[in-house]
Amino acid sequence: MQKGMHIDTERCVRAVRSKDARFDGWFFTAVLTTGIYCRPSCPVVPPKPENMVFHPSAAACQQAGFRACKRCRPDTSPGSPEWNQRADAVARAMRLIADGTVDREGVPGLAARLGYSTRQVERQLLAELGAGPLALARAQRAQTARLLIETTALPMTEIAFAAGFSSVRTFNDTVREVFALAPSDLRARAPKRTAGPAGGPGPGGTHGPARTPGALASSGTPAALSLRLPFRAPLTPDNLFGHLAATAVPGVEEWRDGSYRRTLRLPHGHGFVALAPRPDHIACRLTLTDPRDLTVAISRCRRLLDLDADPVAVDDRLRTDPVLAPLVDKAPGRRVPRTVDEAEFAVRAVLGQQVSTAAARTHAARLVTAHGEPVTDPDPEGGLTHLFPSPEALADLDPETLALPRARRATLTTLVRALMDGGLRLGVESDWPEARAKLLALPGFGPWTADVIAMRALGDPDAFLPTDLGIRRAARELGLPATPAALTAHAAAWRPWRAYAVQYLWATDSHPINVLPA
Repeated sequence: MQKGMHIDTERCVRAVRSKDARFDGWFFTAVLTTGIYCRPSCPVVPPKPENMVFHPSAAACQQAGFRACKRCRPDTSPGSPEWNQRADAVARAMRLIADGTVDREGVPGLAARLGYSTRQVERQLLAELGAGPLALARAQRAQTARLLIETTALPMTEIAFAAGFSSVRTFNDTVREVFALAPSDLRARAPKRTAGPAGGPGPGGTHGPARTPGALASSGTPAALSLRLPFRAPLTPDNLFGHLAATAVPGVEEWRDGSYRRTLRLPHGHGFVALAPRPDHIACRLTLTDPRDLTVAISRCRRLLDLDADPVAVDDRLRTDPVLAPLVDKAPGRRVPRTVDEAEFAVRAVLGQQVSTAAARTHAARLVTAHGEPVTDPDPEGGLTHLFPSPEALADLDPETLALPRARRATLTTLVRALMDGGLRLGVESDWPEARAKLLALPGFGPWTADVIAMRALGDPDAFLPTDLGIRRAARELGLPATPAALTAHAAAWRPWRAYAVQYLWATDSHPINVLPA
């Protein structure tokens, strides 16, 4: 699979005929005779090739006058893996749009974050995706509206504004145009599902939301919303959830009843999320203080679990190395555990320099206790009490209060200042090479710290950790070059997926980060 796949008509037709779900999100099929658009894996009988046209985004289909298929629900397919593996302006723009930037700051805000003019951004998105930033954000709002309509008891007026629409009329018109149904009809047609174990949907559900009566109730009291996060198979959850659970900071994160749970700092408030692996989806249970944060929360959870990755492309490349091939065949589809807050992870990476996982948790827990923000609403299901301290909350940190070596205290305070004054920007819009260079320029930041932040916070799929103790141990045991320079040279054949090779190498160890908790 590659950039611009929608222009390869022959390949797209083969994908549609094979109903291969791996292509969902890479392109969309618009059917000229019916006026609908579908995901490649749509279960209906494929149309004739001459009646199919292909678009790179749902927004482009909608702009061309097509409505979403009611059978395959193309708006709920996994996102394109391209936005995770690329660092150019279009990919960064798509990550920002998914994070709600256009809804909060408009197209000028999007352009400012990217360092381009609004005209440049619009031209680039239109050229590659067939739709500009407003149309792409509108398609996302439509999906959020559908989710709220089908899974909550909120009145339509509240749903309209929670989904990001400027008026109820625009909301009604968009829903009718995209789904060919009025909002009330869409709610009436929604499958009646009940929540299954650990907040997941009950048997018989499909990828998408689970109906939870009263979720996000209009009374103003936060209530849970259960939904299913789809992913491209295969997915091996052991190292993904094992890593998050083993490094969980008390009060901010926990493993409880088969789910990884944590607090979320969101644009309009805070939230709690519980995420649990299932054979064909991730069960997600969200409790939000403001329903306007739903789209952002889902986007950040997907990013945390690397759910929009293309495991087939990754594993096919890594299998070309005879040393890695058995590791991939044993547990295909490993993901990179990432983060919901880039600044938080950078702080935690500094706290974890040259110490054990347990020690890093202890240092982070002390920081949370002293400087974290207590949540205003109690956690209804467990022991989550705080949001991790923001850079602003750490601005007046007295380094003498930290039980860290003096050099590491200086590293931490320097990082906080860089994040505060804007000299260092870590976010979905970050240019990966530029951010890595700025990290390396900070005192106390070596290649390991910069690259672990690039891998897990920035999402660079090619970040590599040749000096990491676990990687060097695995290399020796597997017969790979043991020195960082030699291992880096050998790993050139793994590009652009070296971050995933790190996961396979780490998994050769019996460390708790590689074990799915009971």
